[in-house]
Amino acid sequence: MNRKKLQKLTDTLTKSCKHFNKFEVNCLITLFYNLVGDVAERPGVVIGLDRNAFRNILHVTFGMTDDMIMDRVFRGFDKDNDGCVNVSEWIHGLSLFLRGTLEEKMKYCFEVFDLNGDGFISKEEMFHMLKNSLLKQPSEEDPDEGIKDLVEITLKKMQECHVLTDPGCSPLRTKTMMGSCPLQTMRML
Repeated sequence: MNRKKLQKLTDTLTKSCKHFNKFEVNCLITLFYNLVGDVAERPGVVIGLDRNAFRNILHVTFGMTDDMIMDRVFRGFDKDNDGCVNVSEWIHGLSLFLRGTLEEKMKYCFEVFDLNGDGFISKEEMFHMLKNSLLKQPSEEDPDEGIKDLVEITLKKMQECHVLTDPGCSPLRTKTMMGSCPLQTMRML
């Protein structure tokens, strides 16, 4: 990308980006094109990071190893659902991911954990997201039991905080819980 195009793109993305300054946006654009490689810009051809390249970045840079979580994070970045993270999605996604407010990160995490997109996080969704996140002990006969217990404990705590009256978690309840409950010390991202 020539200098003039880079400057114009930097200016455009800086205006719409909440959490990065012009210098940082410029550096992230340069990083993006280094990661994508030398691809000639042509009309109708999307330049971006595919799912595998993006997952590799999440693994190497952030130490993520859970396939399901990496896929959900990819979906959160890929706003137009074209299977590719373009430069604008890259900048805006990193802005939220790295520097977003607590409320922005909570909303993003909720979207990551709401596997079926129904606006609630069910017991089953919690179970699936936690299943590969916890270390399995060699002595456990049924390693899934520990995960089920963790989900039950979490739901019980949420009920104690009076933010959960049915079997699912909604964004409003999550926000309420994080603001008024002992569970607020949980780190979202």
